[in-house]
Amino acid sequence: MTERPRTSQLDVVQLNAFYGQAHILFDVDFSVHTGEVVALLGRNGAGKSTTFLSIMAMVARRTGTVWFDAEEVTGLPTYEIARRGLGFVPENRRIFSDLTVEENLMVGRQPPRAGAPTWEPEKLYTLFPNLAEMRKRPGGRMSGGEQQMLTIARTLMGNPSLVLLDEPSEGLAPKIVEQMATAILAMKKEGLSILLSEQNLHFARLISDRAVIIEKGRVQFTGTLAELEARPDVRDAYLAV
Repeated sequence: MTERPRTSQLDVVQLNAFYGQAHILFDVDFSVHTGEVVALLGRNGAGKSTTFLSIMAMVARRTGTVWFDAEEVTGLPTYEIARRGLGFVPENRRIFSDLTVEENLMVGRQPPRAGAPTWEPEKLYTLFPNLAEMRKRPGGRMSGGEQQMLTIARTLMGNPSLVLLDEPSEGLAPKIVEQMATAILAMKKEGLSILLSEQNLHFARLISDRAVIIEKGRVQFTGTLAELEARPDVRDAYLAV
């Protein structure tokens, strides 16, 4: 086991990822501190989702080290990483379309864990009022925004201490995006640490403490949102469409 280089809740160290012969991530390196929201920013295809999949051991070939809650989890299977309290909300939602909202939530249930917020259905219905109105509705009969809320709520039923949110605002109506930002800030207030991938800089500004910019699989910037605001050259180079 390699020596742990930092004291953050999540440390990604010199992470490389490959799809077949294609080298996708190049020495990606960043941290998430306890109780903060970090935005992984970048254009489509920059490597954001691959970073999340690599952290969760869902990429067949990778190198580097991932530390979570003072333990190296690099060699663990995905289900073991999840059991340690690292939640993952994928971009494509993956709800159970034939199950009701209540049943989807029960699928995600895990016991409470020390140092992590505890979530129950009623608490989640307060966080996502839209879900409270459709407890008995099958997941397949919900809008995209409602399905996104359900996917996050189901992940929170696992009582994670840190959650990876992959593109939580993508494709959502402006009103739903506002509700999503409010919910993420409420999660942070509960003590949940969050790493989210985003293309929407405005959304990231609303909720994030720090930003990491990735482009073509390489980290190009790490700093606070204020530091990013002071660097229009960086924004234009790596975030402008």
